[in-house]
Amino acid sequence: MPELASGPGRVLVAVYGVLGVAATGRSAVQLLGQPEEAPLAYSLSLLAAVLYLVATASLLRSTPRARRVGLVACSVEAAGVVVVGVLSYTASDLFPDKTVWSHFGQGYAFLPLVLPFLGLAWLRRTSPSAAG
Repeated sequence: MPELASGPGRVLVAVYGVLGVAATGRSAVQLLGQPEEAPLAYSLSLLAAVLYLVATASLLRSTPRARRVGLVACSVEAAGVVVVGVLSYTASDLFPDKTVWSHFGQGYAFLPLVLPFLGLAWLRRTSPSAAG
């Protein structure tokens, strides 16, 4: 069974970590500087940041609990970026400013759209049941 943070998993962990730090910084600046402008958008960016950091930590560990947490984090991310991506086009009044997930992560080169699916695929590929 390959370790979660080995081989391509190292790249995945690094990208998750960088995106987590970037999203944390952006949401913190937005929430502290102008919270009234787009509280939903900025709060969702903070949620995304937390999920990226949780996924980063989970992908670094190979314990069953870390795998479960990683699966939940990646699944919530995937759902979040799809729902917010759709809503940012169809109900743009809900998002007067951009979030990490708005327009399917366009402001972050669509990494927020791709990353959770890569995370889920990596967790599946490296699962103990996949080794047998």
